[in-house]
Formats: sequence, C-alpha cells, structure tokens
Amino acid sequence: MFEMKYMKSFFCFVLVSCFTIVQGQIQSPDDFLGYPIGSQFSFHHQVIDYLDYLDGESSQIRIEEYGKSYEGRPLYLVFISSEENLEHLQDIRNNHLDAIINSPTSEDKVIIWLSYGVHGNESSSTEAALKTAYDLITTKKEWLNNSIIIIDPCLNPDGRDRYVQFYKQSKNTSPGIEPILREHQEPWHSGRTNHYIFDLNRDWVWLTQIESQHRIKYYQKWLPHIHVDFHEQNFNSPYYFAPASEPYHDMITDFQRDFQKTIGRNNAKVFDQNGWLYFTRQVFDLLYPGYGDTYPIFSGSIGMTYEQAGGGRAGLKVKTDNGQILTLKERIEHHVTSGLTTVETAIIHRKQLIDNFQSYFQSQEPKYKHYILSGPESTLRSLTKLLAQHDIEYGHLEKQQSIRGFDYQFQKTQNNQFNPGTLVVSATQPKGKLVQVLFEP
Repeated sequence: MFEMKYMKSFFCFVLVSCFTIVQGQIQSPDDFLGYPIGSQFSFHHQVIDYLDYLDGESSQIRIEEYGKSYEGRPLYLVFISSEENLEHLQDIRNNHLDAIINSPTSEDKVIIWLSYGVHGNESSSTEAALKTAYDLITTKKEWLNNSIIIIDPCLNPDGRDRYVQFYKQSKNTSPGIEPILREHQEPWHSGRTNHYIFDLNRDWVWLTQIESQHRIKYYQKWLPHIHVDFHEQNFNSPYYFAPASEPYHDMITDFQRDFQKTIGRNNAKVFDQNGWLYFTRQVFDLLYPGYGDTYPIFSGSIGMTYEQAGGGRAGLKVKTDNGQILTLKERIEHHVTSGLTTVETAIIHRKQLIDNFQSYFQSQEPKYKHYILSGPESTLRSLTKLLAQHDIEYGHLEKQQSIRGFDYQFQKTQNNQFNPGTLVVSATQPKGKLVQVLFEP
C-alpha cells in the first residue's frame, strides 16, 4: 500500500515538472496560431496577437505601435536585440544619430530594418516576418549582441486583410493550383494598395498617406544601416535580390553599390545550397526616390528590394507555366532565408557598414550649394511641412537680394531678385544628398 502511494506521488511530480518546462519555451508561429505557417493566410490581428505574445515572453524583443491605418489597424515596429541592448535602446539610437548630426562617433551596433507587406496581396512577406522574428530570438541569439533589428511586419494592413478575406472566401476546400480558378483571380480593388487605393511603395518621399506619415517619423528616429523591403512579383519569376539594375543614381556611393554585391553574393551562396533559382541586376532600378529601397539609399542606408515569386495570383499554391507547384510555404521559406542571411552579413561587416554610413553624411560636395525657391505662400508652406517630415533643414532670406545661379525655369545661369522670406534649402546639411536628389533639375 505504501509503495502505491509513493509511486502516485512520484508520477504527479514528473508530470508537473514536464509541464513547467514546456510552458517556459517560446511558442513558434505554428504552435501559437494553431496551424503550420504557410498552410493558410493569417489575418493582421493574428499577426499582432503573435507579436504581442513574443513581447510578453522574450526579453530579446520589444514592440511599439507607431500609428494606425486608415481603417484603424495598428502599425507595429518590432525591436529585436539582446536584453542589455534593449535596456539602452535610446542611448544607442542617440549615439547613432549624433554621428549624423555632429561628427563620427564610436558605434559597434549595426541597425537593420526589415519591412514587410507594403503591398498587401504580396502575402508571403508578412508571414515571413513572424518566422524571422521567432528564429532571431530562439536560434540566432548570438547575433543580437551586435545588432538592433527592427521589423515592420505589415506596412499595409488594410490591403493585406482585403486580400486575405478575398482568398478565404474564394478558395476551394482543397486549394486549387490552376491559375484560371477564381481563388487566383483577385478582383478590383486588390490588396496591393491601401484604403485609398494608393500604392504605398511610391509614397516614401511625398507622404500623402497616413501609413507613410506615421512610418517616416520612426524611420527618421533610426536611419538604419540596412533597409530591406520584402515584396512579391509574378508567380512565374524566380527570386530577386540585390544588386539592382544599372544605371545607378549619382548620389549612390561606391560603397553602397559594392555592399549590395556583398549581400547578393551571400544570398546567392545560400540559395545555391538549397537549389533555389534567383536573379539580380536585370530589373528594379534605384532612380525614383519614393521606393522602399531608394529612399533609404538616399538617406545613407544600404537599401534593397527582395522579390519572391507569388503576388495576388499565387494563393496557397499555384501551378507555374513550367508545370511546377509554387506553395506559400516555399515563398515564406525563401523570404525568411534571405532576411536572416542579410542580417548575418550585416553583423559580420558591421564596422565597415557603420564607418561608411557615417561618412555618407559628412562628405558633402554638392554641385549646387543652395536651392532658392519663391512662389505662393501656401505652396511654400506645404513644401516646408514636407521638408520638416524628412528632417531637412531650411531657412529664409532676411532681406531682398540679387543672387546669381542656375535658373530652373529658363535653364541658364543668371541673376535673379529675391524678396525677404524667400525659401532657402542648403545642400551642405546632413540630409544634403537627399536634398540634391529631390531638387535636381
């Protein structure tokens, strides 16, 4: 009788101990959401729920809401680093920005910003953001001592939920693979754009949309060393990563060009090991400043676009023109892999990244030192508001002056009279290169 009681007590102790161990582990996206990532699409609120959960379970992650979309969905940033770095996050940020505003400082933390889902129906990217965050705080902890990784999991939550809702309502019980099926024929207006049918990946400079206006405030607070914008393209295409196609804009430095190649080579190495197809250089230029790769580049970063095959027609699985089956699970895996490889490359070369980032803001040899603008007061007021959003400094003439310079209207060098209050924007300020890009003829 005594032996039976003892065995029961021991059995209960083992159960309790095992239960405690399991509870201490951080749940993967699969475990938390209740389905394998890639087996179905996650609504935006499920994405936020999982990030909230990680924030409560891990000391290596901190989340911050930076605004709301037009339809009221929260916009999140996820900060991932070591516990010590997160405790001193503002000190690290201030030191980083001080090198831009004043003079080079001693930095040893590389800042990497990963943006997902600016086009809502390019759906694998936001799913990949969840898996990337989980991997960083579980299997890649050694990277976090030397890096601050910022993840924006969904830049366009309204468009994403519009696409996910369409797909869930349209798909067969068992997802169909034929592109002609309704689940692969997304109607207007698609999930690509935001509530006001605007393409947010054209809005980084002009800031016409509330999502862009919220995001740019935080981007200016950090100005990362690397920014990657995760996209999808036609489902028949292989994967695209940098380097981008030529010609390059004059404001792109030799280091920015070369480091795109460094990252591209490391991505290619990992893709080769897995037998995944990819291409570089053929398309995706770096000229227009309003993209998620070009605006960061003209703000000193290594800005890059990554494009996975898929888009609004890919669904959970689709048959490509060569007869292969492309699945959401594969699309997620590719984005997770390229994201993690990029983080690793940045950490390995962090000193080189930091030094060249700082010099980007110190070396100013502009063709035109000042831009002088006159016009209706309301127009100039709108312009100065936009300049302030980009942390571009400006001033005004104190008295009437005759100034000789290149006249944009007449396309020649001549003297012009300017009244007091005329707007003046200098190209020799920290954001001078961005000024030149925005004001060039």
